[in-house]
Amino acid sequence: MKELSLNILDVAKNSVKAGASLVGIEIDETDETVKITISDDGCGMKPDFLAHVTDPFTTTRTTRPVGLGLPLLKLEAEQTGGGLEITSRHRDEFPDSHGTVTSALFYKNHIDMTPLGDVIGSLVTLIQGSPDIDFKFIHKMPEREVSLDTRELREVLGEDVPLDTPDVLVWITENLKGQYSGEE
Repeated sequence: MKELSLNILDVAKNSVKAGASLVGIEIDETDETVKITISDDGCGMKPDFLAHVTDPFTTTRTTRPVGLGLPLLKLEAEQTGGGLEITSRHRDEFPDSHGTVTSALFYKNHIDMTPLGDVIGSLVTLIQGSPDIDFKFIHKMPEREVSLDTRELREVLGEDVPLDTPDVLVWITENLKGQYSGEE
């Protein structure tokens, strides 16, 4: 993919498809590395599926027999000297603590480092496409931290204002832009 933000979008959409009610997206950025962690409380994966999840021919898709999201994320991380780690607990085995955590580590100084891209656009797309799911976003950088938790938005807005309302999406976009620029 051309941007890591598109990988974030892809993996988070997998979380939504897995029935998650809460998806965590954390970007932990230092001067040397970027670590992207996406966690969810979805149904999780059984060990036999998890063992092959980064194989392009292992997919839950019914429209085509290929799933490239996780294999591409793994490749992009490994090309920089980093790697991909996925842990998952299936709800059949762990009815009270199921879900998946996907972490990818990238080394920023490597020539094959993919740009982070439009993180705000990906996050807004996720919220707009799945307004009933909660997203907790944190981007830690050496100079600042940017965050958004849709559970907090729901508390302020109440039940009558859905998160996919255009005014809410514009506010989310502007709020995140302000945090990134340091003009909260």
